[in-house]
Amino acid sequence: MTFLLFTKAEDFMLPCLNKKLFGMECLGCGLQRSVALLFQGEFVAAFKMYPAIYPLIMFIGFIIASTFTNIKLIERLKYGFAIITISTIIISYIIKIIN
Repeated sequence: MTFLLFTKAEDFMLPCLNKKLFGMECLGCGLQRSVALLFQGEFVAAFKMYPAIYPLIMFIGFIIASTFTNIKLIERLKYGFAIITISTIIISYIIKIIN
């Protein structure tokens, strides 16, 4: 029990296989660290680490909420949130590669 109290979230993070095998970051690199920063209350640092974290959270929250409620045009909203999230992931990845 005392072992769990003194461990950090970073100790349990999975390495990126794409980065290890090919030396390039993948589209999801930074997501785990961003979530860890969110749990620590570092909201700006979480955004800087993985800019798609907030659209992704909103998309997942909408998917969960849509299973419990009956909303008109739910399919269009799902596609809209998905497009925003995927666009944010791709644009931030391109910016990361350029810099």
